[in-house]
Amino acid sequence: MNVVEILSKHEGKTLEFKRDLTSPDGVLRTLVAFANTSGGRIVIGIEDGTKRVRGVKNVLSEEERLANLIGDSITPKLIPSIDILPWRKTQLLLIEIHPSANRPHHITRLGSEAGVYVRVGSTNRRADNILIEELKRYGQVASFDEQPLPDLHSEALDFRVASECFQPFRKLLRSDLKTLKLTTSYQGRTVPPLAASSYSARIGSTDFPMHGFRQAGSRAATNARSSTPWRFDRRSPVPPKMSWRSCENIPHAKP
Repeated sequence: MNVVEILSKHEGKTLEFKRDLTSPDGVLRTLVAFANTSGGRIVIGIEDGTKRVRGVKNVLSEEERLANLIGDSITPKLIPSIDILPWRKTQLLLIEIHPSANRPHHITRLGSEAGVYVRVGSTNRRADNILIEELKRYGQVASFDEQPLPDLHSEALDFRVASECFQPFRKLLRSDLKTLKLTTSYQGRTVPPLAASSYSARIGSTDFPMHGFRQAGSRAATNARSSTPWRFDRRSPVPPKMSWRSCENIPHAKP
């Protein structure tokens, strides 16, 4: 999105203008509200109301200050996209935040009750206890194996290994990965979820706590109309009550 497109829009549920960062609390409230609701963009360097472009002085230092402010002031952590937009003889800062799977987020110094905000129209509203519980339930809807691994990228998934696992049931195409929940969206990026850990040696025990012996890709296997597969990590011993029969549904899994 360029500045001309931005100026053609009005502030609302997913867009807010800020003149500068002299009062960062307003920016933090909006970021939390966007993350807890439908996502959105904040543009620093434009007056709200008049939409007069003032620009941002020392834009690189302000960008760094903003990144540190977000990292230190919001819990759970948010990783927004921050871009510098040129406009005539000045520059603007564009912050884009996506709806978060880790909601509810809150302003750290205000606490997990007083610091939760949601977006209502063009305003930020403090969430009451009932709404906070609803946000928590929303975050728990996704199953454990659908939780994203934000430190990785989609290439961490070994497509060859995944293809071999699905070979008895169907031919796996790269376009199937999202449908089978072997990739997921996180803050505007495509990353592997926990379910994909069985299909990559590059996803280790620090990413997946049950790395030794795990039921993984269960949703993907269900969607592929197959029985639930198990995969065994030879680097860890077999748990006492498990046997190799658990692996019999996986090609090439032999004792």
